[in-house]
Amino acid sequence: MSALLRTIVIVGGGFSGTVVAANLLRRPPTGPTRLVLIERGPRVGRGVAYAERPHPYLLNVPAARMSASSALPGQFVQFVKRRIPNVTPEDFLPRPLYGDYLEEVLLAAQLSAPANIRLEIMHADVTGVRRIERHLPLQVELGNGRCLTADDVVLALGNPPPATLPQAKSIVDHPAYIADPASAHLAFTRNQQVLVIGTSLTMADVVNAAAVEQQRTPTIHAISRHGLVPPRQTPFRPDAFKGDGNALLLAAATSLRGLTSTVRLLAAEAEKMGGDWREAVTFVRHMAPTIWQRMPARDRQRFVRHLRAPWDVHRHRLPPAVLQKIDSLRAAERLHIHAGHLIRFESRGEQIEVTWRPRHARATTSLVVDRVLNCTGPDYAIARSPDPLWRNLLQCGLCVADPLGLGLRTGPKGAVIDADGWPGPHLFYVGPMLRADHWEATAVGELRVHAEQLANVLATERT
Repeated sequence: MSALLRTIVIVGGGFSGTVVAANLLRRPPTGPTRLVLIERGPRVGRGVAYAERPHPYLLNVPAARMSASSALPGQFVQFVKRRIPNVTPEDFLPRPLYGDYLEEVLLAAQLSAPANIRLEIMHADVTGVRRIERHLPLQVELGNGRCLTADDVVLALGNPPPATLPQAKSIVDHPAYIADPASAHLAFTRNQQVLVIGTSLTMADVVNAAAVEQQRTPTIHAISRHGLVPPRQTPFRPDAFKGDGNALLLAAATSLRGLTSTVRLLAAEAEKMGGDWREAVTFVRHMAPTIWQRMPARDRQRFVRHLRAPWDVHRHRLPPAVLQKIDSLRAAERLHIHAGHLIRFESRGEQIEVTWRPRHARATTSLVVDRVLNCTGPDYAIARSPDPLWRNLLQCGLCVADPLGLGLRTGPKGAVIDADGWPGPHLFYVGPMLRADHWEATAVGELRVHAEQLANVLATERT
């Protein structure tokens, strides 16, 4: 490693990795810097979320709230207006269009970067990161056998695939079972019966993709523990609700029950004032990191067990057009939502038989289906991850899994906590697994701030 050249490696070229890179290119370290962005896919700025797909999935957030820069909140809308002049800030736009935007953000930063920093984009799998000695550079191992030596490494790995459900282990190799809908081509016929495991955002994507052609729309059964479907988004008024943040913090410090009651009171207060309960949820969301960090471990555990699903379903809402399609399919009896507990899956030739127990019932129900799709969402429990990189990081003691399965433990500005309980020098994480220490860390609004803060840390001279 040259004493004059600093190498920063970013693993992952989705939203988080792209935004960190763009910020570093705009405001780089003072010395000569080699910035390496490693993306396993063919294009940066895409990841799984914004990849090109046969069906144009929509963003779940209006365009006005999707800027990659907290300092330029209208940047994404301005980008879209050059292509779609009549777009409005409240429109829900196709996800691949957002990928185009992130590519342009990175390219613009690259073209205007000062001469002391240069960006290299590599397309490869990263299989390991090793620390030579505690305060010496890191070694980044690639799937093709190459190694890079880096002064700093940023893990920006994005959302992992869904977990394998214990009840589904007997059918994981069945051709009718789709373990990860995001990586599969979905094609159905009208006479098929389809089971979707999960009733949240991924389910909504699958259902809307399946219903593009009415003559090919199958009969869909969607099941989850609570059977909750996200409500629709409404016009956003960021300053509409002025809740009592001190009341929230006080309730969080006393009990989870008190916190829950306070949130319900805030939602009722918002509606009483002529507003929307969603405004209260947004208010709570902005305070969530502070509340989460003050919450005792036992209350965190209880929250994840009992309240995670209700919070997520009200927090992560759907575009009106998407929910309208879901409602019309339910009215036409092409979509059935079930609340219950999965018991088992059994192969029946080319089909699969699923047995579940409806919520609050003793008897079980069975159904033979032509497809089973695992739409339970990302599995953040890295302790059971099959990904070679996460397995390597855990085995080397470079990171620690969150005991609640929410990701990995991090310290200030995303420094990764190692097996000794210390923020390991020069290894950082940015992405949705920050949820382990911040709870709310999955949306653009939060992640862009984390990315900016991390870029500022990396731009300083450090030993």
